[in-house]
Amino acid sequence: MAEALNAEAGCDVPVRFVPQAALPKGEAYEGFVRRTGRVPTRDNLHDLFNGLVWLRWPALKAQLNALQSAQIARAGIGATRGALRDAVTVFDENGALLKAPPRLLEALAARDWPRLFVAERQAWREAELVLVGHALLEKLAQPRKPITAHVLPSLDALTAAPRPFLPLPVLGVPGWWPENDSPAFYDDASVFRPPPAGSRRSTDSVRPCRS
Repeated sequence: MAEALNAEAGCDVPVRFVPQAALPKGEAYEGFVRRTGRVPTRDNLHDLFNGLVWLRWPALKAQLNALQSAQIARAGIGATRGALRDAVTVFDENGALLKAPPRLLEALAARDWPRLFVAERQAWREAELVLVGHALLEKLAQPRKPITAHVLPSLDALTAAPRPFLPLPVLGVPGWWPENDSPAFYDDASVFRPPPAGSRRSTDSVRPCRS
């Protein structure tokens, strides 16, 4: 697996892939990647998608690794990761970036699914959704309606709020799944859930990405 990924890596990819056994016992994975520029890789689908994201979005992956390794250098490895490392890990595994008109971001923040996917359906033509979480991509290899991405409007949002994510059921995105052509697709409350009672989400954290 590592050799195959290395064969595809261009000069803009700042890492090379090595077998999992190259990771020294007791050293944090993220710190090792930062220190050596090498990504320990197992021969499985999960690590294949991780490698493919490195190949497609090297600067983004390097930034995530820098955030993780900086926190490790500052606080060491303990029983818990801490809020920022947790957020970076969630995004690295299950994240997506959504550049979209404000009305879509506002509907997503409110979990107003009828507005987001039915009333504003045509506005998705102006949106760009980029899946970057390698575990998310692995799950989509066998698509299921409940698969949900942790969405950010920009990577800057990771450090701007302790819980910056917006949940987005990926197969609800117009054009991503044939069954969602019917408005009844979104009536499934086990997937398209209302916001928690009494919750209010500020739209400050869902401003559209800068071009």
